[in-house]
Amino acid sequence: MADLPRPDLTVKTSIHVVGIGGAGMSAIATVLAGMGHRVSGSDLKASSGLERLRAMGIDVHIGHAPENLSPDVGYVAVSSAVPDSNLEVRVARERGIPVLRRAEILAAIAATRRSVAVAGTHGKTTTSSMLALALRAAGLRPSFIIGGDVNEIGSGAVWDRGDWFVVEADESDGTFLELPRQAAVVTNVEPDHLEFYGSVEAMQDAFGRFLAQTGGPRIVCADDPVAFRLGRSCGATTYGVAEHADWRMVDLVSTGVGSTFVLCAGEQVVGKVHLPIPGAHNARNACAALVTSLLLGAAFEPAADALGRFAGVARRFEHRGEVRGVTFIDDYAHLPSEVRAALAAARDGDWSRIVCVFQPHRYSRTAALWQDFADAFVESDVLVLTDVYAAGEAPRPGVSGKLLVHAVLDAHPWARVVYLPRRSDVVAFLEQELRPGDLCLTLGAGDVTSVPDELREAWSR
Repeated sequence: MADLPRPDLTVKTSIHVVGIGGAGMSAIATVLAGMGHRVSGSDLKASSGLERLRAMGIDVHIGHAPENLSPDVGYVAVSSAVPDSNLEVRVARERGIPVLRRAEILAAIAATRRSVAVAGTHGKTTTSSMLALALRAAGLRPSFIIGGDVNEIGSGAVWDRGDWFVVEADESDGTFLELPRQAAVVTNVEPDHLEFYGSVEAMQDAFGRFLAQTGGPRIVCADDPVAFRLGRSCGATTYGVAEHADWRMVDLVSTGVGSTFVLCAGEQVVGKVHLPIPGAHNARNACAALVTSLLLGAAFEPAADALGRFAGVARRFEHRGEVRGVTFIDDYAHLPSEVRAALAAARDGDWSRIVCVFQPHRYSRTAALWQDFADAFVESDVLVLTDVYAAGEAPRPGVSGKLLVHAVLDAHPWARVVYLPRRSDVVAFLEQELRPGDLCLTLGAGDVTSVPDELREAWSR
């Protein structure tokens, strides 16, 4: 797909979105409509998300057909899941209509405002959500596109009239470098997406360029050695518990119901922060959001108050209810450090046991990182491992969930690990295993998220 001149989205036009039902493209469609563009779209199957788009006045079609493209369509935007062979894409090219990748249309949106891009191997969705809420509470009326639904708003996308646009910057394919930005945040930098970058060094270099090419404030976590090194090379502002951080988190305490810390700028106490969500990792996310909001002009009190009411993001340590005395929490964690952080937050609670269900994500990621999971599950009392969720990748010889089983048991021979390669066997096992007082923690970026619902349905029969 050839690169096209960036469209000027300050001029109203008609935009057709292929794959509009996906989370990323649905968010983009929502914002485009909020900007005043006439938006249409298509997807292969109906969903509640499409009904929400229709309620906004967006013309949504089920199935792909030439007639879905009205004669006055100015641009066609496509998700990464849409192939060049798609019928509507082919028709658009035949008519000479520019076809834009998701990254290109997102960059065009970002170019219409002062944008702050939040990047990092993990934590960027929560940090972006917290930042958007802090700026809203401070009266700055930001727009935003975030990778998950913000619970207080019920959406991952809003177009408002303030100057700032908060955007979650996806590093998976390098396109985060295309985003116009006047401020940038990097939460951490760990090995991931090596199938795209080819090496850890190339991935780190991309984050370095992301920071260096930002035209305004750059904020990085001082507790992450790579982020700190990259930030220091370009004069970034730092935050964290480390003594060398510009903005320090002092007296950090995390319990099962939340966390607190005192924010200090140098020797000056700025104020105390109370979060209703647990985990030191979430406290760091809050610190990143708070420091960034202050640098962008927000006052501390309303921003901190907003974080004190933060109800989380879908699939980020999300409480999924309690049945028969068993608490269910679901989290998107799929990298070793994310898993450790989620389990550490769970251990802060007062559950009698933590029964963790983990679904490895992608064959390429599993092949690259399986050994790093050896110590990731030490806080669990029972660990259930499934086979790999492919996420569209072809299987690789010798790569399966059994690699993680070997890694964990080689490091911790006494651990109780149950390997259930067939996803369909997980609910049947949990029906027999779980007992009152347990926490059932489902982790992974695949379809493991539906386990709590499936188990509740099984127990209701």
